[in-house]
Amino acid sequence: MVTTAAVLLAGGTGTRLYPASRSHRPKQFLALGDDDRSLLRRTADRADFVDELFVVTRDSYADRVRDIVPEATVLVEPAGRDTGPALAYAASEVRERHPDAVLLCLPSDHVVGDGFRATAETAVDVAARTDALVTLGIEPDRPATGYGYIQPGTDHGDHYAVDQFREKPDEETAEELLDAGCYWNAGMFVWTPDAFLDVARDGPLESVVDALETGGDVAGAFDEIDSVSVDYAVLERADDVRVVPADFEWDDVGAWDALLRLADEKNATLGDTLAIDASGNVLASDDKHVSVVGVRDLVVAAFDDRVLVVPTDDAQRVREVVAELRADDQF
Repeated sequence: MVTTAAVLLAGGTGTRLYPASRSHRPKQFLALGDDDRSLLRRTADRADFVDELFVVTRDSYADRVRDIVPEATVLVEPAGRDTGPALAYAASEVRERHPDAVLLCLPSDHVVGDGFRATAETAVDVAARTDALVTLGIEPDRPATGYGYIQPGTDHGDHYAVDQFREKPDEETAEELLDAGCYWNAGMFVWTPDAFLDVARDGPLESVVDALETGGDVAGAFDEIDSVSVDYAVLERADDVRVVPADFEWDDVGAWDALLRLADEKNATLGDTLAIDASGNVLASDDKHVSVVGVRDLVVAAFDDRVLVVPTDDAQRVREVVAELRADDQF
């Protein structure tokens, strides 16, 4: 009998949803779509079948996390260094409390449809019986260039071996990966702490893992390490990775144009808006009214004292705005 522990990642900022998402109000604390619960709260509710619930976040968000998910144990990472160090820290902390744990690691800022529990429980079973690192693979519905891909190998019945992880492709390569039966890498993982840390210590996370396992200077190790994703630091280096195909709808709501995929109307709207002779737009605001007339395929977002206008096809470029604002300490 194992302890199933969900680890929710809630330390990021979601820069491409600026100005709704900012340094003091990251994406996981927002309610998007037709659900008034925050994305973090929805993720916790989705994982309500686990034995233990943890949220790993940065110090400045910890109190807000405790308010939103009071039933969770909050793990405050020493510094924000992307998903690799965060999940190493979480694996060590959970193992100390529950040595028999299998970790279900989930981003806290995605939109997930019905059927998640069955897929997650299959992945937990695979991780427990194989001691492999397990990822959930989303069946693509379009040749997206904004996601990494998973190339499946040997069929094991309820899962596949992973042949290869593929980086975010250009459009032509995305079409080829779609035709080849590859899955999107959604950043949802399952493993035992031992299996994960054994691989992590032989890569960029070596100093962090050493500090965690020897009682060394963990904060110092975090300060010195470069930000690195768990995909690059661990999964792409592991000898045994499995993928469980996901039987649910999924979207990472990574940028404003994602809201169009979730909308049933001609325009995707949040807040008080009016659209006349307009379609394909994303209109979003907090306490302001936004009106558009005769426009197509625009994002118009007004939050706080900020307004963003960008073509939906260029929604990924919002990160360029954030980069400049950060350089001026205005994000």
